[in-house]
Amino acid sequence: MSERRIPALALWALGLTQIVGYGTLYYSFSILAPDMARELEWPEQWVVGALSVALLIGGLFAPIAGKWADGFGAGRIMTLGSAGAAVALLACAAAPGRSAFVLALVAMELASSFVLYSAAFVAIVQFGGSNAQRSITHLTLIAGFASTLFWPLTSAMHQSFSWREVCVAFAAMHLVLCLPIHAWIARLTRRAAVGAPSLATITTATHERPIAVASQDRSIVFLLMLTGFAVEGFVLSSILIHMVPLTAALGMGTAGLLVASLFGPAQVASRLINMLFGRGLRQVWLALIAATLLPLALIVLLTTNPSLPGAIVFAILFGLGSGLTSIVGGTLPLELFGREGYGARLGWVTAARQVSSALAPFALALAIAGTGVTPSLWAMVALAVIGVTTFSGIVLIRRRYDSAAGDGAPAGSDARANLRL
Repeated sequence: MSERRIPALALWALGLTQIVGYGTLYYSFSILAPDMARELEWPEQWVVGALSVALLIGGLFAPIAGKWADGFGAGRIMTLGSAGAAVALLACAAAPGRSAFVLALVAMELASSFVLYSAAFVAIVQFGGSNAQRSITHLTLIAGFASTLFWPLTSAMHQSFSWREVCVAFAAMHLVLCLPIHAWIARLTRRAAVGAPSLATITTATHERPIAVASQDRSIVFLLMLTGFAVEGFVLSSILIHMVPLTAALGMGTAGLLVASLFGPAQVASRLINMLFGRGLRQVWLALIAATLLPLALIVLLTTNPSLPGAIVFAILFGLGSGLTSIVGGTLPLELFGREGYGARLGWVTAARQVSSALAPFALALAIAGTGVTPSLWAMVALAVIGVTTFSGIVLIRRRYDSAAGDGAPAGSDARANLRL
């Protein structure tokens, strides 16, 4: 039995590596892409398309990375991932042409599978603390400042250095900051494993204990969860990539920049609110709330257009939904299925979200070109409602087994005798 908690210093250190990871491997790209395109003599949309392909390949690799995190330890693969990210960034900086540049982008996104949220969440769970969900929430709150810090940092660096030199500086960050931290996390998790013979014996908070369900329902819940996260990834990515031009097309002009600027603070606020007031809340309910906020935000935007207050409400609701989605992406699989095989399941969640996110911007762009902005956004509402439906299905299945357990179902019944959910 264990009541350990991940040390605060380790959690903050992991948060730092997540800020550096997301900042260098994702958020900085929007700042550097125009110069990359000019130097490579490539249309900017093709550079963005290359990143989308790299994200797609990285997403497909995520289940393998998750399985390795289970088998070898998340700290170890994060250490290797930091070295891999540095090498990939250096390869990007040295790329002589388009083909080498694209291969370097693919290497960067493969490395991201080893160093970003999915690996960090597994490290928290493997530490063996009694309240991993709470630690995951804290980590997402810290890492939520990645865009806030790295957009201006990248812009400031790019004023004095070329995009290639910026990539070299980013590679140094992974080697000097992230790699030693991840090596330390690896040692911490190995020490935590001593005296904890199996994940099943770890004491967990009451709201983190999975319930027993029939094996067929276990498979259904897993598919519903993957579908829900894939839908959310598609809706979030498509809207966020096009947010400023969408608001302009809806008649808001330069006010669209104000609307877009509210998304980041709302995202961080959702994580802070959940950290302060969400203790004990079932993560399946939090997932349903997050999913519901997305279509609600779009409906507000469409029904109040071109009202600026309505657009502001849209940005806040959409940011709140996005922030909560980042949390439940790590905590829901833990609540539903427990700690055994957590890395592999989280890898599938990452794959579902990342693959759909990679395809989404192009799909929405095609829809807007074919049918216009308003019909395309209503289609996004319909798709987002599918996400709400999938998480509602999980809630219904869970309530059925909660009721059976509360009624004192016999040990041989499906509520007790089969695999855990």
